[in-house]
Amino acid sequence: MKKILYSILICASATVFAQKNSNVKFAISNNAVGTVAMFDAHKEFVQSVNVFKTKANIPQNLKKFDYLADNGLAEVKFKKDVGTLDTMSLAMYNSQHGLPKETPVMIEGYEFKDTDTLIYADMIASTKVDVINGIKTLVITTVRK
Repeated sequence: MKKILYSILICASATVFAQKNSNVKFAISNNAVGTVAMFDAHKEFVQSVNVFKTKANIPQNLKKFDYLADNGLAEVKFKKDVGTLDTMSLAMYNSQHGLPKETPVMIEGYEFKDTDTLIYADMIASTKVDVINGIKTLVITTVRK
């Protein structure tokens, strides 16, 4: 009986961690992932923002990010005289946390399978390694609590 309850508890915790955060809206700039809230905090660097409300409206150059478009997806362009914010690949974040580079990363419940994906460091509120579906996985939170 204890084994059954333990198994149910593990599955339930994995399900809770894997739920997508509907409050987070992702934005893409220079082929890297950030959040709309992160770019709002850096408005002085932003030249334009294009918001795509449905996956069907996403242009071809952003199709590889369509799995992030549950709440729409924004494309942000920086002003020409401004550099970009710091980015790093998810593979590098995995390495920093002692995980194999190819291990998928969870960001706000969204699974990033391609660890060559670049993300903006400014969007990270916290990181932790957790076991999800029996695999040690890096979990990134973008919303400060």
